[in-house]
Amino acid sequence: MKYIYAAIFEDADEGGYVVSFPDLPGCYSQGDTLNEAFEMAQSALAQWIEYLTDKKQPIPKPSHIGAITADGGGFVSLVSADAKNGRAVKRTVSIPQWMDEKVAEKGLSLSRVLQDALAQRI
Repeated sequence: MKYIYAAIFEDADEGGYVVSFPDLPGCYSQGDTLNEAFEMAQSALAQWIEYLTDKKQPIPKPSHIGAITADGGGFVSLVSADAKNGRAVKRTVSIPQWMDEKVAEKGLSLSRVLQDALAQRI
């Protein structure tokens, strides 16, 4: 199912862009370039909707784009995303020990990294 929400794109202090969705409190993303920020915003939107669906929480109605304003140098844009059934399934995977150590060292979620990599490939 396709979802479309207004997002606010703002310049990040350290460069790039920060993206927020006023209708989806807590849903944020960022990117080093505008193109990357937009793609990451689509991903964040899809994941947020899938999370709400999985938790059986209501999906907020999107506000009209004219009702959303950006402060400072930011701007408002519509972002669309296809939300899929995000219900997690367990799979057993094997990775080299050095990769597991690097994942832990960087504080990454192995599941999230794997999901992101798979999403790019399919």
